[in-house]
Amino acid sequence: MSTEDTASIVCPACQGNMAVHDRLRVQVTQCQDCRGIFLQRSSLADLIETENDWHVSRGPRTQPLPRITPDMVAPADVVPPAGQLSARSFVDALFG
Repeated sequence: MSTEDTASIVCPACQGNMAVHDRLRVQVTQCQDCRGIFLQRSSLADLIETENDWHVSRGPRTQPLPRITPDMVAPADVVPPAGQLSARSFVDALFG
């Protein structure tokens, strides 16, 4: 879809103008007023494939759970310092 094709696209939610953005190999059409997102079916397939690739490249993030025993103590809540939160998914990184 070229920019000329999207010049006449109107947001179905607010009737605002839509603009095309290329985000990490995925073409997204977004309303300039309400920020709503429109994806073509092929772009959605690309987004799903890229999301799957992102998860594979990240590898496992958790360790296996330890066996629970009566003498175990609950861990203290651990909160990462502000600004060090990582994206939970590719979509989080894409639109976050």
